[in-house]
Amino acid sequence: MKSYLTLVCAAALLASCSGNKDNATAAGAPASTTGNASVAELDQQFLGAWNSKDAAKATSLLADDAQFLQGETHFSGKSEITNKWITPTINTIANLKTSVVSSGSDANTAYEAGTFSVDVLPTSTDPTAGVGEGNFMFLWKKASDGSWKLSYAQLEDLPVRVKK
Repeated sequence: MKSYLTLVCAAALLASCSGNKDNATAAGAPASTTGNASVAELDQQFLGAWNSKDAAKATSLLADDAQFLQGETHFSGKSEITNKWITPTINTIANLKTSVVSSGSDANTAYEAGTFSVDVLPTSTDPTAGVGEGNFMFLWKKASDGSWKLSYAQLEDLPVRVKK
């Protein structure tokens, strides 16, 4: 259950952050087509995909060379992250929430860091519902086509607590 929590936490962290907006973003242009990224907008895209159980959308937001770290777990590349994190956990995590402590962006990178919480849903192998929380850091990078992709996610989670 702990690994599910960590995986879900990464998604939650991405979704609810605040960030800088440049004039084009404020005027209605998507962050992916402007100079500086709106980290909050990027995270909302990922969080929305996760909470709606849209694995294809969540995967589309990953960079081809993305890195995922959680404790001793390390996944490299979009394919491995999709096959070992997104696909196995997207239906076991709900209600992803983040609280941002630090964020920033420039023309090519954007980051957020803070704390997260998530509901861990019962499964056929573990019928206990739980609540997970911990710390996160997400790094977005601007791709050569001008889109923003999640490049790095690191989660430090506490043990899952049984939901009462």
